[in-house]
Amino acid sequence: MTSTGNGASFDARVDALVEEMSGALTGFQANDGHWAFELEADATIPAEYILLNHFLDEIDDDTESKLANYLRAIQGKHGGWPLYHDGDFNISASVKAYFALKMCGDSSDAPHMKRAREAILAEGGAARANVLTRFTLALFGQVPWRATPVMWLEVLLLPRWFIFHMDKVSYWSRTVMVPLMVLEALKPQAKNPRGVSIAELFVTPPDQEKRYLSNPTGHWLGEIMLAFDGVGRFLQPLSPKALQRKAIRKAMAFVQERLNGEDGLGGIFPAIANTLMAFDVLGYPKDHPDYVAARRAVNGLLVFKNGMGYCQPCLSPVWDTGLAAHALLETGLQSDHPVIEKANQWLVDRQILDVEGDWITDRPHLRPGGWAFQYRNDYYPDVDDTAVVAMALHRADPDRYHMAIERAAEWVIGMQSRNGGWGAFNADNTYYFLQHIPFADHGALLDPPSADVSARCICLLAQMGYDRTHPAMERGLRYLKNEQEEDGSWFGRWGNNYVYGTWSALCAFNAAGEDPDMPHIRRAVDWLKARQRADGGWGEDCASYWQHRRDEVKVSTPSQTAWALLGLMAAGEVDSEAVRRGLEYLLEAPRVNGKWQEEYFNAVGFPRVFYLRYHGYSAYFPLWTLARYRHLRRANVRSTPYGL
Repeated sequence: MTSTGNGASFDARVDALVEEMSGALTGFQANDGHWAFELEADATIPAEYILLNHFLDEIDDDTESKLANYLRAIQGKHGGWPLYHDGDFNISASVKAYFALKMCGDSSDAPHMKRAREAILAEGGAARANVLTRFTLALFGQVPWRATPVMWLEVLLLPRWFIFHMDKVSYWSRTVMVPLMVLEALKPQAKNPRGVSIAELFVTPPDQEKRYLSNPTGHWLGEIMLAFDGVGRFLQPLSPKALQRKAIRKAMAFVQERLNGEDGLGGIFPAIANTLMAFDVLGYPKDHPDYVAARRAVNGLLVFKNGMGYCQPCLSPVWDTGLAAHALLETGLQSDHPVIEKANQWLVDRQILDVEGDWITDRPHLRPGGWAFQYRNDYYPDVDDTAVVAMALHRADPDRYHMAIERAAEWVIGMQSRNGGWGAFNADNTYYFLQHIPFADHGALLDPPSADVSARCICLLAQMGYDRTHPAMERGLRYLKNEQEEDGSWFGRWGNNYVYGTWSALCAFNAAGEDPDMPHIRRAVDWLKARQRADGGWGEDCASYWQHRRDEVKVSTPSQTAWALLGLMAAGEVDSEAVRRGLEYLLEAPRVNGKWQEEYFNAVGFPRVFYLRYHGYSAYFPLWTLARYRHLRRANVRSTPYGL
């Protein structure tokens, strides 16, 4: 399916496509009112699912064969596996994918396995994989435990003022690390019933490898942390077993309190998988209710189609529903329309009002009032979802949803960090010295404030009527201005990348009533216009998260084009040539099964380490953009009165 005929007038083509794609989006809505599109990551998650089954001796050949088909299909031309579609070779993803395929019965002599092996060895072999991969290899006896950093489970017993405490790291690090620390303390071996080994992936035999750990930042603090790790490795066997048992009890109490039913610990695959392995090592029977719930949580992340399957890193229904509602409201649906009414009620029912999550340690007197990303994750609501959902409810009917909106705003304001910005899950999570510990080679141990999340919070407060003199608004706007890059853009923490961040910031300034002719806004507009491609669209490669590759582009994509256009229209550029050309791109871009066609990844979990493809982005962001243009043209106004 392509655009409507070129003979029609421009505005008529926009109208026709808005009607067509809004109908498609409503068709994706579940009966209870929510949307949930697929969330795809790289090869590591389906590979880890296979490895988990072999650790537990719960092999499912039918499921694993479909995951193996997927892994073979996404193998790169370089022989290994990338972190995102059409990306560079990544050694950690490649080692896990190779190991998983071998678990599924692929011969190491098969052509695709040979190509992968050669690529891995050319990059130094499996010993050069990241810390989390080496933990997996240690669990399967492929490397000695000295290949992993000492984690000291006993730190869970230390007071919060201690230099390292679980409250000082991000939610995702916390939920992954606590059950992993139990595994590291007990050092179990996977059942691995087929006895699969990947010794052929090592340049130096694993027992002879001298240097597994490295300084993750290159900073002198990293060298000190490496030295501490060496001392800890010497002292760890001297720790009293009674103290270890006490720490295990505390770790598992943390896990069990946050099991989250069949949505799983933290609602994310690595934490749930580590929980299952910890249950297994601690002797939980397979029919134990907690074990059964965790197993169902993992299996609930699987997606199958066309003879293939993959495991999602988590589920995104609240995020998808909030954004889809915004797009459909932009098309003209009213609050009493059944599609909007059902979506809003589904969202209201999921507001977290009575659980004081882990965020309470930083904000002890703040009432709950946020939304999580997943179906349920009550201990870990996030600020970004909360702002997006509350804005959608406010736009639909501020009176009907008054209580939900006000509680959300109260929580969002309370989660503002000292520097004026907002992080996703925590306030003031800026213990940057922890980035130097050997475990932190993924560079995402913390959850500091970011421009995109902060912009969304400003958008919410401004839409609700908070003016720029309100302390939260004043501090937030100052933070956002200070975060602008020299070239006029903003860094996008949770979406690719500077286009996403710049769209977010321009929406915030528009919502706050900032004069669009202010220098910082014009610089952002100039940057967006300069980034427009010959085909009229915008694109930004995932490699832009490496500073020396920040301008890298492969193709234009519908999602990134939509963000750029929404940003330009927020800055009053609705009638500009750049907007017209961008809309032409969206009108002509291929569409398949109710969505714009988009293979390239469009978001990030951890910059430079873990990337995401939201399958829903190409369904609602381009629609939202076309509807925004139509709305502004019909109303004959320069920009939207809404936050987003």
